[in-house]
Amino acid sequence: MSLLNVTPRRNRGGGRPRAAALAHEGASLTSQQLASWRPWSGSPDADLLTELPMLVSRSRDLSRNNGIASGAVQTHADNVIGTGLRLQATPDWAALGRDSEWANAWARKTEGLWRSYSRSTTCDAARRHNFAGLTTLAYKSALLNGDLLALPIWQPEPMDRFATRIALMESDRLSNPNNAMDSQYRRGGMDIDQYGRALKYWIRKTHPGDCFAGVGMAGEWEGIPATTDWGRKRVIYAGDVDRAGATRAKPIFSAVMQQFKQLDRYASAELDAAVTNAMIAAFVESPMEFSDLLEMLGGDAATAKAYMDTRAMPQNRAKLKSGAIVPLYPGEKLSAFNPARPATGFAAFMEATHRHLATGLNLPYELLLKDFSKTNYSSARAALLEAWRYFRSRRAWVSDYWAQPIYELWLEEAVSLGLVEAPDFYENRAAWCSARWIGAGRGWVDPVKEAQAATMRIDGGFSTLEAECAEQGLDWEEVLHQQARENELRRRLGLLPAKTTPPPAEDDEEEGEDDNPAPPEDGPENEGDDPA
Repeated sequence: MSLLNVTPRRNRGGGRPRAAALAHEGASLTSQQLASWRPWSGSPDADLLTELPMLVSRSRDLSRNNGIASGAVQTHADNVIGTGLRLQATPDWAALGRDSEWANAWARKTEGLWRSYSRSTTCDAARRHNFAGLTTLAYKSALLNGDLLALPIWQPEPMDRFATRIALMESDRLSNPNNAMDSQYRRGGMDIDQYGRALKYWIRKTHPGDCFAGVGMAGEWEGIPATTDWGRKRVIYAGDVDRAGATRAKPIFSAVMQQFKQLDRYASAELDAAVTNAMIAAFVESPMEFSDLLEMLGGDAATAKAYMDTRAMPQNRAKLKSGAIVPLYPGEKLSAFNPARPATGFAAFMEATHRHLATGLNLPYELLLKDFSKTNYSSARAALLEAWRYFRSRRAWVSDYWAQPIYELWLEEAVSLGLVEAPDFYENRAAWCSARWIGAGRGWVDPVKEAQAATMRIDGGFSTLEAECAEQGLDWEEVLHQQARENELRRRLGLLPAKTTPPPAEDDEEEGEDDNPAPPEDGPENEGDDPA
């Protein structure tokens, strides 16, 4: 009998078994706590695309006006990008039928050409940023907008060696022509196929919020194919989606946006109360009413009114300051002001909420607030290691979806110019374009302990010099070449080679042995020895 034709028997009472009705309490529709919680289950695009513009606007507002949110964006950029991503070309020499020595020579030449291109502003279509600046700006855009968008532009100029340039733009310009509704194969400004592959990007010629754009261009879109006929990218788009089938991505603040805004309002209210309380030292009280004043002045209403108007003038108001003697009018007295604000639990509440925000932003509390005053070495190291796992994954995302495509575009041009040797480039594009990207170093909490641990990992065979140098944002080959140059200079100057660690002490020295023995006399075995 086929298993597909087996029909389960119903229980005698009919309907679902009693146990199955309570299998997931989170799905209960009768629970007092959950009865009103009935979210709509939509597709990834149905849940996001209509709400994305508001999420992006509020995300940018938080970054502009909330210091903690602004600091969180900068913390992400500093740890993920830092001073930029450095290319380490690693052509697949085995797949190309070459050897490792050839690969090393090819990589050094290619990296040198890349440095000349990436360290100048000629890689930017706007001529404002070098590659490191473009990368930082692209990553911040991805944090605030949810995705990044750039166009590779071909702009040959007589004074520049390369014509490949990158025009970075905000993803707001990626939208359906004439702001049309999303459809099955056109969503979020992209034409897609049945699998969600982007075939064409519809990019508005001006930003929708640009008040300086010409009237004729404000409503114009241009459809740009994703690639050329031979596979060269024409659009660089990347969005870190969290659901399969999603066309666009959302800002990093989306999950904690409400808490950020409410906490900002609460902190502002407490700050206003504290400022007000600090400005008010005492109240001037007067038990005399207008009728009593009128009686004291013999019933002359005009005189009483003139007295009150004069009393209310700014120059006649009592000015309270340290050590001042305040003259009072008849019937007036000073009453102390003892405010009850700010709330006694303000600090604890703010700390608890900030920890919630830090979790939503994938940052340790100490990094979000830049506060390590309550953290010991073990806690700080554990927090930074956890953060480093996240930063490494984000760096890999930037490397794969931003830096690597741009490197491939540049390398294609370098090959076509004859500056880089790459026979059959298009047939073996992946092998020629293989590369690693080194970011900013992780840093050390305790340099001595962590340096000793790195040395032990290398000596024990658990790590390599390349891996340890990459953790600190260094290229291991550059480190070795630099050490060789320094040792050569020390040798020529007659200095001893630099020691990275002191030699181990001898515990079994013979008693009476001289700790500083005299140098051996010159003999045949010492003739010609280099002093270094």
